[in-house]
Amino acid sequence: MKGGESERRVRNLARRKKVACRFVAGKGKGSHGRLYFGDVFTTLKDRKKEVGADLLAKMCRDLKIDPRELREAV
Repeated sequence: MKGGESERRVRNLARRKKVACRFVAGKGKGSHGRLYFGDVFTTLKDRKKEVGADLLAKMCRDLKIDPRELREAV
């Protein structure tokens, strides 16, 4: 899954759970940015590049969401 797709899925999950979600590009180096999910955040790398399974699992831990919920939030 690419970075942009993972962001889109987090946004869809946030909408379903009625949680605020936003991406702040200025809070990262280069093409990185911060993805906020409620009051927690994670760093999202380039939205055009692939996000590996390990990085996706770490992002889910940071956002305190179950990775299976992210797979279902299409």
